[in-house]
Amino acid sequence: MTAAQPTYQEIIDDNGRVYRIGESPRDILGRSRSFMVWLPWIAMMAVSVFEYGWGAVEGTLEEKYGWSLSDAFWLASIWAVFQAGVAFPAGRLREKNIVSAKTAMLAGAVLSGIGYFTIAHSGNLVIAFIGYSVLGGTGAGLVYATCINMVGKWYPEKRGARTGFVNGGFAYGAVPFIYLFSAFLGHENVTITLDAIGLYMLLVVGICGFLFKDPPKNWWPAEVDPIAWLKGKAVGNAKGLAKNPPAVKQFTPMEAIRTGMLPLMWVCLVVIGGVSLFGINFQVDFAKESNFGAFVAASSAGILAVVNGVGRGLVGWASDRIGRKATLFWVLVIAAVAQFGVMWSGNAHSLFWFMVFAVLTGFGSGAFYPLFAALVPDYFGENHNATNYGLVYSAKLIGGVGGGGLAAGVIVAWGYTGAYILAGCIALLSALLTLFLKQPGRRSGPGATVQVTSPDVAARATPATGSAGS
Repeated sequence: MTAAQPTYQEIIDDNGRVYRIGESPRDILGRSRSFMVWLPWIAMMAVSVFEYGWGAVEGTLEEKYGWSLSDAFWLASIWAVFQAGVAFPAGRLREKNIVSAKTAMLAGAVLSGIGYFTIAHSGNLVIAFIGYSVLGGTGAGLVYATCINMVGKWYPEKRGARTGFVNGGFAYGAVPFIYLFSAFLGHENVTITLDAIGLYMLLVVGICGFLFKDPPKNWWPAEVDPIAWLKGKAVGNAKGLAKNPPAVKQFTPMEAIRTGMLPLMWVCLVVIGGVSLFGINFQVDFAKESNFGAFVAASSAGILAVVNGVGRGLVGWASDRIGRKATLFWVLVIAAVAQFGVMWSGNAHSLFWFMVFAVLTGFGSGAFYPLFAALVPDYFGENHNATNYGLVYSAKLIGGVGGGGLAAGVIVAWGYTGAYILAGCIALLSALLTLFLKQPGRRSGPGATVQVTSPDVAARATPATGSAGS
Protein backbone atom coordinates (compact mmCIF):
# COMPACT_ATOMS: atom_id res chain seq x y z
CA MET A 1 0.00 0.00 0.00
CA THR A 2 1.17 3.53 -0.70
CA ALA A 3 0.76 6.44 1.66
CA ALA A 4 -2.18 8.73 0.98
CA GLN A 5 -1.17 11.70 -1.10
CA PRO A 6 -1.86 15.11 0.48
CA THR A 7 -4.61 17.16 -1.15
CA TYR A 8 -4.88 20.88 -1.45
CA GLN A 9 -7.67 23.36 -1.99
CA GLU A 10 -7.66 26.70 -3.75
CA ILE A 11 -9.89 29.33 -2.16
CA ILE A 12 -10.68 32.68 -3.72
CA ASP A 13 -11.55 35.91 -1.92
CA ASP A 14 -13.85 38.63 -3.21
CA ASN A 15 -10.91 40.44 -4.80
CA GLY A 16 -10.07 37.36 -6.86
CA ARG A 17 -6.98 36.39 -4.88
CA VAL A 18 -6.28 32.65 -4.77
CA TYR A 19 -4.87 30.82 -1.74
CA ARG A 20 -3.62 27.24 -1.96
CA ILE A 21 -4.06 25.42 1.35
CA GLY A 22 -3.70 21.90 2.72
CA GLU A 23 0.00 21.11 2.16
CA SER A 24 2.58 21.35 4.91
CA PRO A 25 6.19 22.40 4.25
CA ARG A 26 7.24 18.80 4.87
CA ASP A 27 4.91 17.64 2.09
CA ILE A 28 6.80 19.89 -0.33
CA LEU A 29 10.33 20.17 1.10
CA GLY A 30 10.59 17.10 3.27
CA ARG A 31 11.67 19.38 6.14
CA SER A 32 10.61 22.45 8.10
CA ARG A 33 10.18 25.69 6.17
CA SER A 34 12.61 27.32 8.63
CA PHE A 35 15.32 25.88 6.38
CA MET A 36 14.20 28.44 3.81
CA VAL A 37 15.15 31.17 6.27
CA TRP A 38 18.46 29.79 7.53
CA LEU A 39 19.85 28.75 4.15
CA PRO A 40 19.19 32.10 2.44
CA TRP A 41 20.61 33.90 5.49
CA ILE A 42 23.86 31.93 5.34
CA ALA A 43 24.19 32.48 1.58
CA MET A 44 23.57 36.22 1.98
CA MET A 45 26.30 36.45 4.62
CA ALA A 46 28.72 34.69 2.28
CA VAL A 47 28.37 37.26 -0.53
CA SER A 48 28.17 40.32 1.74
CA VAL A 49 31.93 40.83 1.49
CA PHE A 50 31.47 42.23 -2.03
CA GLU A 51 29.58 45.34 -0.96
CA TYR A 52 30.47 45.86 2.68
CA GLY A 53 34.08 44.74 2.51
CA TRP A 54 35.14 46.78 -0.51
CA GLY A 55 35.86 49.95 1.44
CA ALA A 56 38.42 48.05 3.53
CA VAL A 57 40.12 46.17 0.68
CA GLU A 58 40.29 48.80 -2.05
CA GLY A 59 43.16 50.77 -0.46
CA THR A 60 45.50 47.78 -0.60
CA LEU A 61 44.47 47.03 -4.19
CA GLU A 62 45.14 50.64 -5.19
CA GLU A 63 48.65 50.41 -3.79
CA LYS A 64 49.39 46.98 -5.26
CA TYR A 65 47.98 47.56 -8.73
CA GLY A 66 48.46 51.32 -9.09
CA TRP A 67 44.73 52.07 -9.27
CA SER A 68 43.34 55.49 -8.42
CA LEU A 69 40.49 56.11 -5.96
CA SER A 70 38.21 56.72 -8.93
CA ASP A 71 39.28 53.42 -10.56
CA ALA A 72 38.50 51.48 -7.40
CA PHE A 73 35.08 52.97 -6.89
CA TRP A 74 34.05 52.69 -10.51
CA LEU A 75 34.73 48.99 -10.06
CA ALA A 76 32.34 49.08 -7.10
CA SER A 77 29.79 51.11 -9.06
CA ILE A 78 29.70 48.76 -12.04
CA TRP A 79 29.51 45.83 -9.61
CA ALA A 80 26.40 47.44 -8.07
CA VAL A 81 24.90 47.97 -11.53
CA PHE A 82 25.14 44.27 -12.40
CA GLN A 83 24.23 43.13 -8.89
CA ALA A 84 20.98 45.08 -9.07
CA GLY A 85 20.36 44.69 -12.78
CA VAL A 86 20.20 40.90 -12.78
CA ALA A 87 17.23 40.85 -10.34
CA PHE A 88 14.59 41.64 -12.98
CA PRO A 89 15.65 39.19 -15.75
CA ALA A 90 16.36 36.48 -13.17
CA GLY A 91 12.91 37.02 -11.69
CA ARG A 92 11.24 36.71 -15.08
CA LEU A 93 13.11 33.51 -15.86
CA ARG A 94 12.12 32.03 -12.51
CA GLU A 95 8.46 32.95 -12.89
CA LYS A 96 8.38 31.35 -16.33
CA ASN A 97 9.94 28.19 -14.81
CA ILE A 98 12.92 28.48 -17.17
CA VAL A 99 15.41 28.81 -14.30
CA SER A 100 14.85 27.22 -10.89
CA ALA A 101 15.92 28.72 -7.58
CA LYS A 102 18.57 26.01 -7.27
CA THR A 103 20.02 26.80 -10.72
CA ALA A 104 20.10 30.53 -9.99
CA MET A 105 21.94 29.94 -6.71
CA LEU A 106 24.50 27.55 -8.21
CA ALA A 107 25.22 30.01 -11.01
CA GLY A 108 25.52 32.77 -8.42
CA ALA A 109 28.02 30.69 -6.43
CA VAL A 110 30.31 30.16 -9.44
CA LEU A 111 30.16 33.78 -10.62
CA SER A 112 30.73 35.17 -7.12
CA GLY A 113 33.83 33.05 -6.73
CA ILE A 114 35.14 34.23 -10.11
CA GLY A 115 34.75 37.83 -8.94
CA TYR A 116 37.29 37.45 -6.15
CA PHE A 117 39.54 35.08 -8.07
CA THR A 118 39.87 37.81 -10.71
CA ILE A 119 41.14 40.62 -8.47
CA ALA A 120 43.33 38.15 -6.61
CA HIS A 121 45.37 37.46 -9.75
CA SER A 122 45.18 40.53 -12.01
CA GLY A 123 45.53 44.27 -11.67
CA ASN A 124 44.44 44.86 -15.26
CA LEU A 125 41.42 47.16 -15.00
CA VAL A 126 39.63 45.71 -18.02
CA ILE A 127 39.92 42.20 -16.63
CA ALA A 128 38.88 43.46 -13.18
CA PHE A 129 35.77 45.13 -14.61
CA ILE A 130 34.78 41.95 -16.45
CA GLY A 131 35.61 39.47 -13.71
CA TYR A 132 34.82 41.37 -10.52
CA SER A 133 32.23 43.94 -11.56
CA VAL A 134 30.30 42.15 -14.32
CA LEU A 135 30.57 38.46 -13.38
CA GLY A 136 30.94 38.96 -9.63
CA GLY A 137 28.12 41.50 -9.57
CA THR A 138 25.85 39.19 -11.55
CA GLY A 139 26.63 36.31 -9.18
CA ALA A 140 25.96 38.32 -6.04
CA GLY A 141 22.76 39.68 -7.59
CA LEU A 142 21.47 36.18 -8.37
CA VAL A 143 22.10 35.15 -4.77
CA TYR A 144 20.52 38.29 -3.30
CA ALA A 145 17.36 38.27 -5.42
CA THR A 146 16.77 34.53 -5.05
CA CYS A 147 17.23 34.58 -1.27
CA ILE A 148 14.92 37.55 -0.67
CA ASN A 149 12.13 36.18 -2.85
CA MET A 150 12.45 32.72 -1.33
CA VAL A 151 11.68 33.90 2.20
CA GLY A 152 8.53 35.80 1.21
CA LYS A 153 7.14 32.78 -0.62
CA TRP A 154 7.60 30.42 2.30
CA TYR A 155 6.28 32.90 4.89
CA PRO A 156 3.33 34.71 3.28
CA GLU A 157 1.85 35.38 6.73
CA LYS A 158 5.09 36.44 8.48
CA ARG A 159 6.99 38.27 5.80
CA GLY A 160 8.47 41.37 7.43
CA ALA A 161 10.59 40.04 10.26
CA ARG A 162 11.99 37.08 8.33
CA THR A 163 12.77 39.11 5.22
CA GLY A 164 14.58 41.61 7.41
CA PHE A 165 16.53 38.86 9.15
CA VAL A 166 17.73 37.30 5.89
CA ASN A 167 18.46 40.71 4.40
CA GLY A 168 20.58 41.56 7.43
CA GLY A 169 23.02 38.80 6.57
CA PHE A 170 24.02 40.78 3.51
CA ALA A 171 25.55 43.38 5.83
CA TYR A 172 27.02 41.93 9.04
CA GLY A 173 28.32 38.84 7.24
CA ALA A 174 31.17 41.06 6.01
CA VAL A 175 32.37 42.14 9.48
CA PRO A 176 35.12 39.49 9.90
CA PHE A 177 36.47 40.36 6.47
CA ILE A 178 36.51 44.11 7.22
CA TYR A 179 38.84 43.51 10.17
CA LEU A 180 40.84 40.92 8.22
CA PHE A 181 41.44 43.36 5.37
CA SER A 182 42.23 46.29 7.66
CA ALA A 183 44.60 44.40 9.96
CA PHE A 184 46.33 41.81 7.80
CA LEU A 185 45.87 42.41 4.08
CA GLY A 186 49.09 43.49 2.40
CA HIS A 187 50.86 43.22 -0.95
CA GLU A 188 52.43 39.92 0.01
CA ASN A 189 49.20 38.08 0.82
CA VAL A 190 46.60 39.61 -1.49
CA THR A 191 46.42 36.62 -3.83
CA ILE A 192 46.04 33.89 -1.23
CA THR A 193 43.59 35.92 0.89
CA LEU A 194 41.26 36.84 -1.94
CA ASP A 195 41.47 33.33 -3.42
CA ALA A 196 40.36 31.95 -0.06
CA ILE A 197 37.39 34.31 0.04
CA GLY A 198 36.39 33.37 -3.50
CA LEU A 199 36.53 29.68 -2.59
CA TYR A 200 34.53 30.34 0.59
CA MET A 201 31.73 32.01 -1.39
CA LEU A 202 31.72 29.29 -4.04
CA LEU A 203 31.32 26.48 -1.50
CA VAL A 204 28.93 28.12 0.98
CA VAL A 205 26.54 29.54 -1.61
CA GLY A 206 26.70 26.38 -3.68
CA ILE A 207 25.82 24.10 -0.77
CA CYS A 208 22.96 26.35 0.36
CA GLY A 209 21.63 26.79 -3.15
CA PHE A 210 21.59 23.06 -3.82
CA LEU A 211 18.85 22.75 -1.16
CA PHE A 212 16.68 25.63 -2.42
CA LYS A 213 13.12 24.96 -3.58
CA ASP A 214 10.14 27.23 -4.22
CA PRO A 215 6.66 26.46 -2.87
CA PRO A 216 3.76 26.14 -5.34
CA LYS A 217 2.09 29.34 -6.49
CA ASN A 218 -0.39 30.84 -4.02
CA TRP A 219 0.77 28.40 -1.30
CA TRP A 220 -0.09 28.95 2.36
CA PRO A 221 1.06 26.61 5.14
CA ALA A 222 -1.45 23.95 6.19
CA GLU A 223 -1.40 25.08 9.83
CA VAL A 224 -2.40 28.67 8.95
CA ASP A 225 -5.98 29.57 8.04
CA PRO A 226 -5.60 32.36 5.44
CA ILE A 227 -9.23 33.34 5.86
CA ALA A 228 -8.82 34.03 9.56
CA TRP A 229 -5.40 35.56 9.04
CA LEU A 230 -6.39 37.96 6.29
CA LYS A 231 -9.51 39.04 8.17
CA GLY A 232 -7.38 39.85 11.20
CA LYS A 233 -8.96 37.14 13.34
CA ALA A 234 -5.81 35.15 13.88
CA VAL A 235 -4.22 35.62 17.31
CA GLY A 236 -1.93 38.66 17.33
CA ASN A 237 -2.66 39.57 13.73
CA ALA A 238 -5.41 42.21 13.92
CA LYS A 239 -3.13 45.19 14.54
CA GLY A 240 -0.49 44.10 12.03
CA LEU A 241 -3.08 43.47 9.35
CA ALA A 242 -4.60 46.91 9.85
CA LYS A 243 -1.15 48.44 9.26
CA ASN A 244 -0.16 46.12 6.39
CA PRO A 245 -3.28 44.86 4.60
CA PRO A 246 -2.69 42.25 1.87
CA ALA A 247 -2.62 43.20 -1.79
CA VAL A 248 -6.09 43.35 -3.33
CA LYS A 249 -4.97 41.22 -6.30
CA GLN A 250 -1.95 39.63 -7.93
CA PHE A 251 -0.57 42.48 -10.07
CA THR A 252 1.44 41.64 -13.16
CA PRO A 253 4.53 43.82 -13.70
CA MET A 254 2.73 46.05 -16.21
CA GLU A 255 -0.27 46.43 -13.92
CA ALA A 256 2.03 47.31 -11.03
CA ILE A 257 3.78 49.95 -13.15
CA ARG A 258 0.47 51.48 -14.22
CA THR A 259 -0.56 52.02 -10.59
CA GLY A 260 2.22 54.58 -10.28
CA MET A 261 3.31 53.08 -6.97
CA LEU A 262 6.00 50.80 -8.36
CA PRO A 263 7.70 53.69 -10.23
CA LEU A 264 7.51 55.80 -7.05
CA MET A 265 9.19 53.02 -5.05
CA TRP A 266 11.84 52.85 -7.77
CA VAL A 267 12.59 56.58 -7.54
CA CYS A 268 12.78 56.43 -3.73
CA LEU A 269 15.24 53.55 -3.92
CA VAL A 270 17.38 55.29 -6.54
CA VAL A 271 17.84 58.23 -4.18
CA ILE A 272 18.43 56.42 -0.91
CA GLY A 273 20.36 53.58 -2.56
CA GLY A 274 22.98 56.07 -3.74
CA VAL A 275 23.27 57.55 -0.24
CA SER A 276 23.64 54.08 1.27
CA LEU A 277 26.43 53.02 -1.06
CA PHE A 278 28.19 56.36 -0.57
CA GLY A 279 28.35 55.72 3.18
CA ILE A 280 29.47 52.11 2.75
CA ASN A 281 32.15 52.99 0.21
CA PHE A 282 33.67 56.11 1.74
CA GLN A 283 33.28 55.99 5.52
CA VAL A 284 36.61 54.20 6.02
CA ASP A 285 38.43 56.75 3.85
CA PHE A 286 36.74 59.69 5.59
CA ALA A 287 37.68 58.27 8.99
CA LYS A 288 41.32 58.09 7.90
CA GLU A 289 41.06 61.59 6.44
CA SER A 290 39.82 62.74 9.86
CA ASN A 291 42.96 61.25 11.48
CA PHE A 292 41.14 58.56 13.47
CA GLY A 293 43.59 55.82 12.49
CA ALA A 294 43.25 52.49 10.66
CA PHE A 295 41.70 50.55 13.56
CA VAL A 296 39.05 53.19 14.21
CA ALA A 297 38.34 53.38 10.50
CA ALA A 298 37.88 49.61 10.34
CA SER A 299 35.78 49.67 13.52
CA SER A 300 33.51 52.36 12.08
CA ALA A 301 32.99 50.20 8.99
CA GLY A 302 32.44 47.13 11.14
CA ILE A 303 29.89 48.95 13.28
CA LEU A 304 28.17 50.21 10.13
CA ALA A 305 27.88 46.66 8.80
CA VAL A 306 26.69 45.14 12.09
CA VAL A 307 24.09 47.81 12.80
CA ASN A 308 23.07 47.78 9.15
CA GLY A 309 22.38 44.06 9.31
CA VAL A 310 20.77 43.97 12.74
CA GLY A 311 18.72 47.04 11.84
CA ARG A 312 17.26 45.24 8.83
CA GLY A 313 15.91 42.54 11.10
CA LEU A 314 14.55 45.01 13.64
CA VAL A 315 12.70 47.16 11.13
CA GLY A 316 11.17 44.07 9.56
CA TRP A 317 9.80 43.13 12.96
CA ALA A 318 8.68 46.70 13.69
CA SER A 319 7.01 47.11 10.31
CA ASP A 320 4.82 44.08 10.99
CA ARG A 321 3.41 46.04 13.92
CA ILE A 322 3.41 49.74 13.04
CA GLY A 323 3.29 49.55 9.24
CA ARG A 324 5.85 49.39 6.45
CA LYS A 325 5.29 52.94 5.18
CA ALA A 326 5.67 54.63 8.56
CA THR A 327 8.74 52.55 9.39
CA LEU A 328 10.30 53.34 6.01
CA PHE A 329 9.78 57.09 6.45
CA TRP A 330 11.56 57.21 9.81
CA VAL A 331 14.40 54.98 8.64
CA LEU A 332 15.10 57.39 5.79
CA VAL A 333 14.97 60.41 8.12
CA ILE A 334 17.54 58.72 10.37
CA ALA A 335 19.71 58.02 7.31
CA ALA A 336 19.63 61.72 6.41
CA VAL A 337 20.51 62.88 9.93
CA ALA A 338 23.37 60.39 10.05
CA GLN A 339 25.02 61.90 6.94
CA PHE A 340 25.14 65.35 8.51
CA GLY A 341 26.34 63.85 11.80
CA VAL A 342 29.23 61.91 10.26
CA MET A 343 30.33 65.04 8.40
CA TRP A 344 30.24 67.21 11.53
CA SER A 345 31.95 64.73 13.84
CA GLY A 346 34.65 63.93 11.31
CA ASN A 347 35.46 67.59 10.70
CA ALA A 348 35.41 68.22 14.48
CA HIS A 349 37.69 65.18 15.02
CA SER A 350 35.30 63.92 17.69
CA LEU A 351 35.84 60.17 17.92
CA PHE A 352 32.90 59.56 20.25
CA TRP A 353 30.35 61.30 18.04
CA PHE A 354 31.86 59.85 14.90
CA MET A 355 31.20 56.34 16.23
CA VAL A 356 27.69 57.35 17.34
CA PHE A 357 26.83 58.59 13.86
CA ALA A 358 28.52 55.53 12.35
CA VAL A 359 25.88 53.51 14.22
CA LEU A 360 23.09 55.69 12.81
CA THR A 361 24.59 55.47 9.33
CA GLY A 362 24.68 51.71 9.58
CA PHE A 363 21.05 51.58 10.62
CA GLY A 364 19.77 54.05 8.05
CA SER A 365 21.85 52.85 5.13
CA GLY A 366 20.44 49.33 4.98
CA ALA A 367 17.20 49.05 6.94
CA PHE A 368 15.14 50.32 4.00
CA TYR A 369 15.97 47.31 1.79
CA PRO A 370 13.82 44.74 3.63
CA LEU A 371 11.04 47.32 3.89
CA PHE A 372 10.90 47.71 0.12
CA ALA A 373 11.17 43.91 -0.21
CA ALA A 374 8.08 43.52 2.01
CA LEU A 375 6.16 46.48 0.56
CA VAL A 376 6.26 45.08 -2.97
CA PRO A 377 4.25 41.90 -2.22
CA ASP A 378 2.07 43.86 0.23
CA TYR A 379 1.09 46.19 -2.61
CA PHE A 380 1.24 43.88 -5.63
CA GLY A 381 0.90 40.28 -4.36
CA GLU A 382 3.27 37.32 -4.30
CA ASN A 383 2.82 35.56 -7.65
CA HIS A 384 4.86 38.08 -9.65
CA ASN A 385 7.04 39.22 -6.76
CA ALA A 386 10.33 38.03 -8.27
CA THR A 387 9.75 40.31 -11.26
CA ASN A 388 8.05 43.19 -9.44
CA TYR A 389 10.71 43.37 -6.75
CA GLY A 390 13.36 42.94 -9.43
CA LEU A 391 12.03 46.07 -11.10
CA VAL A 392 12.12 48.06 -7.86
CA TYR A 393 15.53 46.73 -6.88
CA SER A 394 16.90 47.68 -10.30
CA ALA A 395 16.95 51.23 -8.91
CA LYS A 396 20.28 50.26 -7.42
CA LEU A 397 21.61 50.40 -10.98
CA ILE A 398 21.43 54.18 -10.77
CA GLY A 399 22.09 54.46 -7.05
CA GLY A 400 25.20 52.33 -7.40
CA VAL A 401 26.73 54.71 -9.92
CA GLY A 402 25.83 57.70 -7.77
CA GLY A 403 27.18 56.20 -4.56
CA GLY A 404 30.44 54.99 -6.10
CA GLY A 405 32.06 56.54 -9.15
CA LEU A 406 30.06 59.78 -9.19
CA ALA A 407 30.47 60.21 -5.43
CA ALA A 408 34.24 59.90 -5.87
CA GLY A 409 34.04 62.74 -8.38
CA VAL A 410 31.99 64.86 -5.96
CA ILE A 411 34.59 64.28 -3.24
CA VAL A 412 37.37 65.38 -5.58
CA ALA A 413 35.43 68.54 -6.52
CA TRP A 414 33.71 69.49 -3.23
CA GLY A 415 35.55 67.50 -0.58
CA TYR A 416 33.97 65.18 1.95
CA THR A 417 31.99 68.02 3.51
CA GLY A 418 30.18 68.84 0.28
CA ALA A 419 29.58 65.16 -0.46
CA TYR A 420 28.04 64.46 2.95
CA ILE A 421 25.81 67.55 2.80
CA LEU A 422 24.54 66.46 -0.62
CA ALA A 423 23.96 62.92 0.66
CA GLY A 424 21.95 64.16 3.65
CA CYS A 425 19.76 66.41 1.52
CA ILE A 426 18.83 63.75 -1.01
CA ALA A 427 18.15 61.25 1.78
CA LEU A 428 15.56 63.71 3.13
CA LEU A 429 14.06 63.91 -0.36
CA SER A 430 13.64 60.13 -0.41
CA ALA A 431 11.87 60.23 2.97
CA LEU A 432 9.42 62.85 1.71
CA LEU A 433 8.64 60.82 -1.41
CA THR A 434 7.56 57.83 0.69
CA LEU A 435 4.67 59.88 2.09
CA PHE A 436 2.97 59.54 -1.30
CA LEU A 437 2.98 55.73 -1.26
CA LYS A 438 -0.46 54.09 -0.99
CA GLN A 439 -1.69 50.57 -1.61
CA PRO A 440 -3.22 50.23 -5.10
CA GLY A 441 -6.89 49.39 -5.45
CA ARG A 442 -7.91 49.07 -1.81
CA ARG A 443 -11.50 50.19 -1.40
CA SER A 444 -12.19 48.97 2.11
CA GLY A 445 -10.51 47.57 5.24
CA PRO A 446 -8.11 44.63 5.25
CA GLY A 447 -10.75 41.98 5.90
CA ALA A 448 -12.28 40.38 2.82
CA THR A 449 -15.03 37.89 2.25
CA VAL A 450 -13.54 34.61 1.14
CA GLN A 451 -15.39 32.18 -1.07
CA VAL A 452 -14.41 28.59 -1.81
CA THR A 453 -14.37 27.62 -5.45
CA SER A 454 -16.54 24.80 -6.74
CA PRO A 455 -15.40 21.30 -5.67
CA ASP A 456 -14.23 20.28 -9.12
CA VAL A 457 -11.80 23.20 -9.10
CA ALA A 458 -11.05 23.56 -5.41
CA ALA A 459 -9.96 20.10 -4.31
CA ARG A 460 -7.28 18.21 -6.16
CA ALA A 461 -4.78 15.55 -5.25
CA THR A 462 -1.15 16.55 -5.37
CA PRO A 463 1.97 14.57 -4.46
CA ALA A 464 3.94 15.51 -1.38
CA THR A 465 6.82 16.44 -3.65
CA GLY A 466 4.61 18.38 -6.05
CA SER A 467 6.28 20.68 -8.50
CA ALA A 468 7.14 24.12 -7.25
CA GLY A 469 5.95 27.23 -8.89
CA SER A 470 7.19 30.76 -8.57
